[in-house]
Amino acid sequence: MRLHDDALLKHFSYINGSWHSSNTQLPVTNPASGEVIARVHNADVEQTELAVKSAKAAFADWSKTSANERAALMQKWYALMMQHQDDLAQILTAEQGKPLGEARGEIAYGAAFIQWFAEEAKRVYGDTIPAPSGDKRILVIKQPVGVVAAITPWNFPNAMISRKAAAALAAGCTFVVRPATQTPLSALAMAELAERAGIPAGVFNVVVGDDARGMGKVLTQHPDVAKFTFTGSTQVGRQLISQCAEGIKKVSMELGGNAPFIVFDDADIDAAVQGALDSKYRNAGQTCVCTNRIFVQNKVLEAFTEKFVKAVKALKVGDGMSEGTQIGPMISSQAAEQVQDLVIQSVAQGAKVVAGGTTPQRNFYQPTVLTQVRNDMPIACNEIFGPVSPIIAFENEADVLAMANDTEYGLAAYFYARDIGRIWRVAEGLEFGMVGINEGLISNAAAPFGGVKQSGNGREGSRYGLDDYLEIKYLCLGGINL
Repeated sequence: MRLHDDALLKHFSYINGSWHSSNTQLPVTNPASGEVIARVHNADVEQTELAVKSAKAAFADWSKTSANERAALMQKWYALMMQHQDDLAQILTAEQGKPLGEARGEIAYGAAFIQWFAEEAKRVYGDTIPAPSGDKRILVIKQPVGVVAAITPWNFPNAMISRKAAAALAAGCTFVVRPATQTPLSALAMAELAERAGIPAGVFNVVVGDDARGMGKVLTQHPDVAKFTFTGSTQVGRQLISQCAEGIKKVSMELGGNAPFIVFDDADIDAAVQGALDSKYRNAGQTCVCTNRIFVQNKVLEAFTEKFVKAVKALKVGDGMSEGTQIGPMISSQAAEQVQDLVIQSVAQGAKVVAGGTTPQRNFYQPTVLTQVRNDMPIACNEIFGPVSPIIAFENEADVLAMANDTEYGLAAYFYARDIGRIWRVAEGLEFGMVGINEGLISNAAAPFGGVKQSGNGREGSRYGLDDYLEIKYLCLGGINL
């Protein structure tokens, strides 16, 4: 990892505008090589509490800062992110593993949320409502909720923070995040750039530590925390929601997924193949919105499968830093083994491996395709979170909608079709928060990101995403003499 600006590589938690050391350190490992690339000081519960208290103290001034002033500081932060895009991508690939081109894309994607919400900060509008009598006036205003605490995952260590923090800061909230211990360097680099942009001390805080239970309890139950937001597994999300319930915290959750990708017989097959590749194999399949089950109508099953398998076999696996790499390593050997277990269990039940499926080499898992899959097999029932595509045949629209919706998850779904009636019926019939129609990549800052059912609640990005960081206050003004 060769950086133009070595000061972006930080090893300490960032609390109240200062870098905090500790008595122990956490190794940060490159998943492609196993090399320890940094050692980050291991924050504890006491430092987490300090971060929350600092955010609470900073909230008094930050919440009163004008929207224009907040927007200007955030625009500086955005500009610095883009100015240092290559260095930030180097850091991200080194600690997370994704190909460098994808890492650059994530930096731009994450920065886009800062830019978007900087602009939206100036559009937090209120309302006037006709009063029941002439001597009254009814107004509605929106105010920041207060201190926001967040826990974010390792798969998008930049963007998962920026789309939460940007909305919070734009609304006038202050922010404390505990990033994943596998990928803390991206979060700390963001803190360095936030400081350079002039974001005041205590407004944006990053605490890195491996005491998940203790730190999580502070972030979900501290009386100074007004809102908690989490991106991660549904299982962990349930626990965190229960912890927030004691204090009646405002909560938003972006949890697991089991995205269907449906190819109808009137689809553009070549476009569908490319869309499935884009959706499934980005970040080695380690995304919550990536395709989990591919449903193909019988009439086009053979044609789609032949083209798709050929394309998957051509994908280049390797170190994310190497030129031409399309599939990097998985985050750990354990993650690769869990994917392999799902493949083995499903093959034992009748699925057929037609590409990949080999034993993981260290953290690398070959892009894999399974055919003759049923919707009740382990590879279809579970969130794979790896580069495996199970293909399931279907006969008609009603059947595939029933199979696609037969999951506790409801984050993202995709389908390819041309008939306009079918497009409307299927789009409305899919029980998912986001639907890609003839498109495999759907995320952007202007669109509301989030799911239904056990995929979570709330929305991130878009003007709707700002609402999760605001409280509505009703004002009734009486005593007006006409």
